[in-house]
Amino acid sequence: MILSIISQGLVWAVLGLGIFMTFRILGFPDMTTEGSFPLGGAVAVTLITRGVNPFLATAAAVLAGCAAGAVTGLLYTKGKIPTLLSGILVMTSCHSIMLMLMGRANLGLLGSSKIQDVLPFSGEVNDLLTGLIFVSLVIAALLFFLDTKLGQAYIATGDNPDMARSFGINTGRMELMGLILSNGLIALAGALIAQQEGYADVSRGIGVIVVGLASLIIGEVLFQSLTLAERLITIVVGAIAYQFLIWGVIALGFNTNYLRLYSAVILAVCLMIPTLKNKFFKGAKLSK
Repeated sequence: MILSIISQGLVWAVLGLGIFMTFRILGFPDMTTEGSFPLGGAVAVTLITRGVNPFLATAAAVLAGCAAGAVTGLLYTKGKIPTLLSGILVMTSCHSIMLMLMGRANLGLLGSSKIQDVLPFSGEVNDLLTGLIFVSLVIAALLFFLDTKLGQAYIATGDNPDMARSFGINTGRMELMGLILSNGLIALAGALIAQQEGYADVSRGIGVIVVGLASLIIGEVLFQSLTLAERLITIVVGAIAYQFLIWGVIALGFNTNYLRLYSAVILAVCLMIPTLKNKFFKGAKLSK
């Protein structure tokens, strides 16, 4: 059970890392997440069931997520449609695209090989190692990218767009690039989770942005004043902690039909913790 929870947390951490690229660096929530996540799963599962190598199918899923992010980015940067609305438009479109791809609302992987089957161990160990390998590769790639001149320009765009423009940085291109990279990672998470669970479903994306944000916020609440590398690792810790929290809720006998409600409550509590901390410390200082 513990191995299963950790392996799920590791894969969901990839989603959290993708959301980090837009929500924390650029400073806006991207609703494309709820379309690119199940799209990644739908593309990967459809191709695998048609005999495509699972690694190639996963790569195709990442490209599909990048395409979804590119459309959102173009609507936002060129069409001047607000980010939230651009994401909702693409998210809605992804639903129909997935139905075209799969030909139905859900598609299983029964009898088909998947990425986790490449490793020679038991199912749970394979899931754990696969999650660990992919989340490590994603963190390493992000650290490398964000340390380059292009990555620094991207960070500067999120920190202060006006100042970035004054230094000659094309902020529109940076935002477009961020949305492409972010949704590519989110689609990767969708592809890996679909293979781990053995099926893809068009409704799988509902509420995933809450899960990703919960991973992000829980990590930030648990750890503060960190370097970039440590911050990315806290997202992984937050994703695993979130899975344990959900498992705890289920273990206590709560109705599993309301998991999205529990997720929203957990996220709301985590978001309020910094405010409650500040109020508590201010109250303690005033009492002295």
